[in-house]
Amino acid sequence: MNDRFQERIERDVSEPARASVGRIAFAPLLVCLLLFLLVPATHRPRAQTAECLTIADFASNEVGAFPSDWRVRKNEGKAVYVVRAEAEKRFLAAESRGLGIQAANEREWDLNAYPVLAWSWRPREFPRGSDERDPSTNDSALAVYLLVPYSRVRGPKALKYIWSEKVPVGTQLTSNMGLTQVRVLRSGTAGRGEWTEERVNVRNDFKQRFEESATPTPAGIAVLTDSDDTKSSAAGDYANFRACRF
Repeated sequence: MNDRFQERIERDVSEPARASVGRIAFAPLLVCLLLFLLVPATHRPRAQTAECLTIADFASNEVGAFPSDWRVRKNEGKAVYVVRAEAEKRFLAAESRGLGIQAANEREWDLNAYPVLAWSWRPREFPRGSDERDPSTNDSALAVYLLVPYSRVRGPKALKYIWSEKVPVGTQLTSNMGLTQVRVLRSGTAGRGEWTEERVNVRNDFKQRFEESATPTPAGIAVLTDSDDTKSSAAGDYANFRACRF
């Protein structure tokens, strides 16, 4: 992330007869148009809202390279995160060797209209000896963040969802002097090597964890596969980030 944190389409009819047919066909359309214009806008049928907005699906990113629409705090992070492809699926593959650097995608959206953050992830290697409850071993194979602007000095407020090898599902933690609220979404190695779909109501989680009543505007999302505290290695994959209505 940078300093600012670096956010849709027959001629066998005579002329008189054709004119008559045209008038007959056109009249109902004119009546319908007039009726529509006379109905107040608030009572008109609304277009269906898309169920989900794509945040990042990596479809337009170059395979084998760091995604150009993402950012890292340090350049070393570009070696950690690379776009890969399997069949027709593209994803962000992360492999950390003693590093702890986030990759972030800047994107604003209406959190009231689309309160759910959805994505797929796949753990491949858990950092050796990691336990997110202990600051000295706080590494994870997979972590996804919702970022909300807060301070240029202290950084954003964040919800962090992790797949932990040891910490029980539902465990809530805090870091970064309370600016990052953590929840263990998955635990254990049973799903290693398999894609798992997640859906989290980040609007409700943010209000509850930060004790705020107002709905914030997200600055974007971030991911972190890290192994710097355990001085080991970690690997996992991320795909199909969406903001959804439910």
